[in-house]
Amino acid sequence: MSLPLLKLGAVLSTMAMISNWMSQTLPSLVGLNTTRLSTPDTLTQISPKEGWQVYSSAQDPDGRCICTVVAPEQNLCSRDAKSRQLRQLLEKELKEKMDELLPLIPVLEQYKTDAKLITQFKEEIRNLSAVLTGIQEEIGAYDYEELHQRVLSLETRLRDCMKKLTCGKLMKITGPVTIKTSGTRFGAWMTDPLASEKNNRVWYMDSYTNNKIVREYKSIADFVSGAESRTYNLPFKWAGTNHVVYNGSLYFNKYQSNIIIKYSFDMGRVLAQRSLEYAGFHNVYPYTWGGFSDIDLMADEIGLWAVYATNQNAGNIVISQLNQDTLEVMKSWNTGYPKRSAGESFMICGTLYVTNSHLTGAKVYYSYSTKTSTYEYTDIPFHNQYFHISMLDYNARDRALYAWNNGHQVLFNVTLFHIIKTEDDT
Repeated sequence: MSLPLLKLGAVLSTMAMISNWMSQTLPSLVGLNTTRLSTPDTLTQISPKEGWQVYSSAQDPDGRCICTVVAPEQNLCSRDAKSRQLRQLLEKELKEKMDELLPLIPVLEQYKTDAKLITQFKEEIRNLSAVLTGIQEEIGAYDYEELHQRVLSLETRLRDCMKKLTCGKLMKITGPVTIKTSGTRFGAWMTDPLASEKNNRVWYMDSYTNNKIVREYKSIADFVSGAESRTYNLPFKWAGTNHVVYNGSLYFNKYQSNIIIKYSFDMGRVLAQRSLEYAGFHNVYPYTWGGFSDIDLMADEIGLWAVYATNQNAGNIVISQLNQDTLEVMKSWNTGYPKRSAGESFMICGTLYVTNSHLTGAKVYYSYSTKTSTYEYTDIPFHNQYFHISMLDYNARDRALYAWNNGHQVLFNVTLFHIIKTEDDT
């Protein structure tokens, strides 16, 4: 079979470059043979089965270079082992390049996502800027005094609305929440129901007798941490644990007497004292737990009260409304509930609520309304968490029961049933 010959003519400089590349680079890439260029007018022959061969001769009369290339047999170019090796090498190199590029695909996808988010953020920022601009324009449209007057008007309307909430009836007691653990098994702690919202002072009176030191704390937080702000040394020892702070003064029962003392914290002195006529004292008519708890002073939405028992009322509970300045009894109500059978008691909206015990299982068992002079038996349980209650008083401002529960100072929440008064109500 004759060998295929291909003759190419070109400009001398161009042909020299082609000749050089074909004689050196191509055979080395194919890996078939080492290039051998002949000198002018000489030809070097090679077996066509060995691969490509370049024959070079002198220039023709027109100055062109005559180059003769001998190609291998066609079937060898596409099917022999060396051709397959070349193809495999190229495929391997391409695969390696693709493997290097593959990790960039998720990066590009993330870039597309980030670019989309950035576009969204820009849009949101533009929207927010427009809103802020609108708010600034709206605020600028009002005068400060005008805004201040609007706030005052709103506060007045809210107060008027709150006044329409009449005193409610006790429906439920929940809790307690333990505020602190301190002192002996018996004692009292309280806040002033008539104090301003910024005034959250706490007063603490440990034990039920042989003490006259009152500790004051600026807030519940200070009380919990033990940061005292002031101490008061009362002129008399107190009896029991049923004291009350009302409108800046402490009201307590003087030890071994039925005398009520009014002591001003701000002035640091006694402002008034008065004997509670016929009232039993010094464990004559105490609560079930004893502790000289004969006279119980308390306050609610209506005013200041004293709860006690007398021989004239057969040892049953007497309720008296007191003048907060002079301590005079303004009016009294005789109930039929034995004082010695009561665990504790408290007033809410002119109604006295009495518990049946100071121990586990205690509940509000009896109530007496001073508005209607009627009573009823109730069944309102509450959780006596520490098993022994020696003080239980209602605070109208906080709408909560303050309790001393076996050396723990706790709070109970109360649920009241309210009636909303309308303009037509008389």
